[in-house]
Amino acid sequence: MASPEIDALTNALARLPGLGPRSARRAVLHLIKRREVALFPLLEALQAVAANLVVCGVCGNVETSDPCAICRDPRRDPSLLCVVADVADLWALDGRHLFPGRYHVLGGRLSALDGVGPEDLAIPALVARAGDGMVKEVVLALSATVEGQATMHYVAEALASTGVKVSQLAQGLPMGGELDWLDEGTLALALNARRPVG
Repeated sequence: MASPEIDALTNALARLPGLGPRSARRAVLHLIKRREVALFPLLEALQAVAANLVVCGVCGNVETSDPCAICRDPRRDPSLLCVVADVADLWALDGRHLFPGRYHVLGGRLSALDGVGPEDLAIPALVARAGDGMVKEVVLALSATVEGQATMHYVAEALASTGVKVSQLAQGLPMGGELDWLDEGTLALALNARRPVG
């Protein structure tokens, strides 16, 4: 029987994505057993983030400074703007250093089922950034789900008045992918986006 404090920590960890009650209990036991090297550094890191966490006023990234490090980086190409749904998408793309430009986080995807409409997303801020005269291309890096595609079409229409080039990520066969393992939607996209060889 754990103390109320340990139960509270276990319950808090169990609410994190990818952790259920059993995984949270194992994590808590690890933290307790290794207080000096695991629990105390985690506590300090959580306190530092909680005290300094801000949302970038330019792109919507979550950081400890405003504007964020990406928006302040002079090596970034200001003429390229990559639109993502969430901060997790930004981190996934930028963590691999694949995109040389800057980002814009919408804050979600259009979803009638979840009650997310255009007014809930950072679309007006995107249109303003795209129309500032510096941006030449907006890359829509949205998921290939129904919600992602609906959001992409809505955003593309909103950007039409800016005159910037609007592109989307290529979709289709992954490198090393076997045809018999791919779903019908992926195969259809790959066929429709075919290009000449050589």
